[in-house]
Amino acid sequence: MHWIGIILSLIIIILSLFLMETKFFFFVIGVGVLIGAFPFVFSMINETKVANEKEEMFLEFSRNLVESVKTGTPISKSIINIKDKSYGVLSENVEKLANQISLGIPLNFALKVFAKDVNNKTISRALTLIGQAERAGGDIGEILESVAEAVRMSDKLKKERKAAISALVVQGYIIFFVFVIIILVMQFQILPMISGIADVGSLGLGGAVGGIGGGGTTDQEEISISFLYLLLVQGFFSGLTIGKLAEGSVKAGIKHSFSLMLMSFLISAGASLIFGG
Repeated sequence: MHWIGIILSLIIIILSLFLMETKFFFFVIGVGVLIGAFPFVFSMINETKVANEKEEMFLEFSRNLVESVKTGTPISKSIINIKDKSYGVLSENVEKLANQISLGIPLNFALKVFAKDVNNKTISRALTLIGQAERAGGDIGEILESVAEAVRMSDKLKKERKAAISALVVQGYIIFFVFVIIILVMQFQILPMISGIADVGSLGLGGAVGGIGGGGTTDQEEISISFLYLLLVQGFFSGLTIGKLAEGSVKAGIKHSFSLMLMSFLISAGASLIFGG
């Protein structure tokens, strides 16, 4: 998917070179860049979704394991007994764990392999605790129950934080759109008005400062590009901030950055095509 996105992006960028002398050039090249970036952003979004699902399924796995162990079944036998239950994205990992135990591989080593395959910090910490508890002995059922409760609490706190911060996320998007509107008003209303005043002033002075209204005036296309860069930079950092506030991770903000940059580009380019003449 990544390579397809890169190839399509390169094709569009190359085709945009034929439109270099037209007002569609920056719009087409921008579309090419966004198409190239989309597969990578989609992968990050999917990774976040899978990580959340892994934690939810591990919580279900822990509960089933606790129920089995509390009936008096050893933990190794309990894992083998519950391997056929559905655990979504973790089903393959749970089955592999059970098969390793069936082959006589020590539980502690099998749990380390399980943690490495899952590649999730929350699950890895829980599995380390389970392995150490099994090695040290004691009431493994109580320990498993505590581990399951810790995972459940971690998942609950993440959801509560996301719900509490959702209003700030909406406010962040609203503030950004207000910023976009202000930039567009400046670009298509205020600056042309100032340029017109400069033209009148230069005529009144008999051409002594004719450069103000003529060659000295910033080209409209350069202004449009400058404002577009401003919007893209603002969208990128606004998205990272929203992600950090909402999910506690700058990486999670990349999807917000991509969304804001995409909307900034489409709005700015569309406005330039409609109002730019």
